[in-house]
Order: sequence, then C-alpha cells, then structure tokens
Amino acid sequence: MRFITFYLPQYHPIPENDTWWGKGFTDWVNVRRATPRYPGHYQPHEPGELGYYDLRDPVVREAQANLAREHGIDAFCYYHYWFKGRRLLHEPLDEVLRLQRPDFSFCLCWANENWTRAWDGNAKHVLIAQEHSREDDIRHIEWLIPVLKDRRYLTVNGRPLLLIYRPDAIPHVAAMLGLWRERIGKAGLPGAYICAVRSNFRQNDENSLARLGFDAIVDFQPNMRDWPAESIWRRAERVLGRRAEALARRLGLGGTTGDPHRQRIVPYIKVIENVTKKPPPTAYRRFPCVFPSWDNSPRRALANIIQNDSPEAFGRWLAEAANGTSTYPEDERIVFINAWNEWAEGCHLEPDRKMGRGFLREVQKVKNAAAQGRAATGRLM
Repeated sequence: MRFITFYLPQYHPIPENDTWWGKGFTDWVNVRRATPRYPGHYQPHEPGELGYYDLRDPVVREAQANLAREHGIDAFCYYHYWFKGRRLLHEPLDEVLRLQRPDFSFCLCWANENWTRAWDGNAKHVLIAQEHSREDDIRHIEWLIPVLKDRRYLTVNGRPLLLIYRPDAIPHVAAMLGLWRERIGKAGLPGAYICAVRSNFRQNDENSLARLGFDAIVDFQPNMRDWPAESIWRRAERVLGRRAEALARRLGLGGTTGDPHRQRIVPYIKVIENVTKKPPPTAYRRFPCVFPSWDNSPRRALANIIQNDSPEAFGRWLAEAANGTSTYPEDERIVFINAWNEWAEGCHLEPDRKMGRGFLREVQKVKNAAAQGRAATGRLM
C-alpha cells in the first residue's frame, strides 16, 4: 500500500507573482487574511509546527519529508508548471534535484492549465496560456527524462509515474503520449506509467481517457460530480446571491461574503458516501483519492466549503479507499491524498493549530493496518 500526497510548491516568491499579486506574494498572504464567513466556519487555518515556511529553505523541505515519512506517506506528487518551455514555481523541485535531498520519493503532476486570475474569482483573465504542439511535446519530454531518472522518482511496475491534470486540454493527447513513450524508451527507461487526472473539469469519461492510452485514472477529489445535489430553490438562492455579490464588487460596493447563502457548503460525510458508492471499473485501473477537508474561501469571495472537524472520519474514508485497492497487483495499490499543503484551500495534512497531527495520525493508523495484513475498516457514519 502506497499513499501519495499532492504537493503545492507555491510557498516562495517568484517574479511573476510579484507582478500579478504584489511584491513577495505567496499563498500565505491568502491564508493569513482569511476570516470566518458564518458561525462555526473554521477559518483561518493557521499552520502548526512548520509555521509559515518558505520552500526555498532546505531545512523546511527536510522537515516536511521527515513528517510525511514518519506518518506513512510514501511520496510527494509535486505540481509541475510548464508553459511552452517556461516553468513556474520550480525552485523547490530544482533544489530537491540539485541537492539530492530530502531522500524521499516523489513524482510529478503536470498542471497543464492556463494560469488565470481564478484565485481572485476571475478565471477568464488568462495570465499565461497553454500552447500545445509536437515541438513543445519534444522539448518537454527531453526536460522531463532526467527527472524521471532520479533515483528517488516513484515507479509503478518499474516505470516512472507521471500524472497529467487536464488531459482534455491537450488536443493531440494520444499522439503526445505515444511520442513521450517512444522518447522515454530511447532514453533507456522501461517506459512510463502515465495517469490521467479526472477532476471537476469537463472531460472525457474515464473509459475514453483509458482508450487514449493512459495507464490509469486518478479519481481526483473533491469533485463536484460527487457532491450531493442541491434543491432547485437552494441553488437559485445561491446563484442569485453570487451574481448580486459579483455585481456589487464590480461597482466597487464591496460585498456580503459573510452570508452563508452565498457559499456552497457541502457535508463531508455526504461526499464520502457518494464517492464510495461508485462501482469499480472493469476495463481500466482507477486510483482513489481522498481529502481531509476543503475550503477555498481564503482565495475566493464566493467559496465552496467542505468542512471536516473529524480526523477520524477522514481516516475511515482513507481505510475504505485503501481496502478498495485490495484486488490490484501489489505495485498498483496506490491511494492519492489531496493534499499535503493546500493551505489556502483548507486542504492539508500538515499540522495546524486546531487539529495538530490529527490527520497524519489517521494516515499512519491505516498504513500500519495495511502493513499488518489486516483490513483497516470502519463505519463511515
């Protein structure tokens, strides 16, 4: 059993963010200024023992790896930002590669979206666009190959594991996968294990993605498709409220973001129930993904909030996901966790001041049960 956590390499200043968001901007700016939107709303999420770190510091990266290893995490999945040869937020990974520290397994997820102002609610304002071509595919895989050869790079059946976050955004994705596999083979690697991430975005269904040539699907969570349906009246109330608030902000009148009717508030346990009801696929491999909680109100005036105050509920879901891979070959018994450190989305295993190491201890508990060859089951309710 292997647990892989998505890892956001955002916590260090870069020139682009200085230009777009202000000098010295990192996601910590959003985290610090978060406030509760309604009674009982858990905000802000204040980091615990690791503090408001800077990922340029190798001591921080070492402490993260030690904490993850100690609690049963097997690898970090770093988000990798590539825009026609231009990389963003790359310094932490570059230093991990250069220093060969920490000695901790990792893989990459190419976050191949346009870079937009989605963080402040304006996803239509594109800052850097993705441009796909065969020439860029070649340039990209030639950059990736030395990373895939790193001794710490995570493999599945001997092949380096690589994720693509938006397969639907690549018009020639099947041809790109063929080209990449050819170049990887010529570089002396025994192929690659490439996964399509299935998320909120309008994408091909999982069967279609598998037919394009992906080895497996990652069932990324949270995914709005798995949220409980809203009543017509509740949805109308929320949508109209959001439109009124957006208009008020455009007119410079501020907004009443504290109104819970303007947020979409989803019960954590209902998400778990819907995800665990999905039948397992028969024609392809699907890796489950779980998350401890979700709350993007630090980034967005109009937020989606899935608050979870119970590490034990997360642990039961993780156990359910782990047990769901019991029929997979040993090297493919993988569960993804979103995320190690998505602080501005209220989605982190890293300790905070409220939960401490609570979520990490649940990972360790499930991992220990798997290592002892027993099912780590429990009632979801």
